[in-house]
Amino acid sequence: MHVHILGICGTFMGGIAVIARAAGHRVTGSDRNVYPPMSDQLRALGIELVEGYDAQQLEPAPDIVVVGNVMTRGMPVIEALLDRGLPYTSGPEWLAGAVLRERWVLAVAGTHGKTSTSSMLAWILEHAGLSPGFLIGGIPENFGLSARLGEQPLFVIAADEYDTAFFDKRAKFVHYRPRTLVLNNLEYDHADIYPDLAAIERQFQHLLRTVPGSGRIVCNGADPNLARVLAAGCWSGVERFARAGGSGVQWSARAAPQSDFSRFEVLHEGRSCGELQWPVIGAHNVDNALAALVAACHAGVPIERGLAALRGFKGVARRMQLRGEAAGVRVYDDFAHHPTAIATTLDGLRRRVGRERIVAVLEPRSQTMRLGVHQAALAAALDTADEVWLYAPPNLGWDVRAAAAPLGARAHVVEDLELLLRQLAGSRAPGRKP
Repeated sequence: MHVHILGICGTFMGGIAVIARAAGHRVTGSDRNVYPPMSDQLRALGIELVEGYDAQQLEPAPDIVVVGNVMTRGMPVIEALLDRGLPYTSGPEWLAGAVLRERWVLAVAGTHGKTSTSSMLAWILEHAGLSPGFLIGGIPENFGLSARLGEQPLFVIAADEYDTAFFDKRAKFVHYRPRTLVLNNLEYDHADIYPDLAAIERQFQHLLRTVPGSGRIVCNGADPNLARVLAAGCWSGVERFARAGGSGVQWSARAAPQSDFSRFEVLHEGRSCGELQWPVIGAHNVDNALAALVAACHAGVPIERGLAALRGFKGVARRMQLRGEAAGVRVYDDFAHHPTAIATTLDGLRRRVGRERIVAVLEPRSQTMRLGVHQAALAAALDTADEVWLYAPPNLGWDVRAAAAPLGARAHVVEDLELLLRQLAGSRAPGRKP
């Protein structure tokens, strides 16, 4: 079958391409920006790529066109697709029908931690010899790729609540029908799609309705928004985790006071299951690890074996990834773009480096950040840093300087990215807090 993918260079659609090729299909695709590393990865698999969205790419007609959610009405290729009556579908719908229908799906949903938790879960299953398939919104260092077909029956997916396609405004994750569902946390995000938190909660309620009664929901028991979602209707078994424990929580963790959480004990009903020491830091990653361990346990991997796997977990690209060190200055790359994620990431780093100087550099790149939804929370999220550099791109629509004002002289706001980089490089030197 010839599968043509529109918007192929996005992380999710690129993963669809990898899986379709592994399943034996001829795969082609197009995108507005065809560039490395995704373009190189896809071409190495024998996938033909076209730059742009012109109608000629549909000649000769493919058997099915998979439409990414970056595509809109008015694009020449979309108008030609509809005018000619060619068969088309969305990425999530294609994946559900072609791959997931006969698989045990382990889906990880939530505002934060989907990529990290999915990566941990896939690695636990791999370490146990189960060779899972997966589609993850990042590249786990243990695998070196973001997607693979894997072997039956297990398939791990980072289950995104973003909309599916221009013709299907449901959340992506309602297509996946998981048997094991992780609910990490729930906050307001995707302001370009959802008007408020209640609208996102409704999508999560729809997701719960797709989990069979014999399935399992692994839920953050410390999140009041998730508690409200579950209270609206739940027909499956639930296991709750929370770093600090609490009422109704089965799984918790114990770490030394003021630690960076690179070493902690896992507890079930207050009894120790073993200790985890790993290269990952941050309280949020303790929650991620608990979720992955409990989800893997539902798939048949004992907690002790899961802990053994995570001791060898290497992390995820762009999740506190050390990119290099020069003249005593270490540079980390992190994807955090929501105030909660920014704050927890900086907290973990502060616990790791102690009194060493932390300089945070942030670009408001997500749609929600660009719309200014989180501007009031931005300064507090960055408060752990000793110095903050903020890029204020043209036509942002809100005042970055005003948002950064509570940080005082620690904050630097620059409208030109090249200028920001020059000023930042010229001011850097290793140091410690006084």
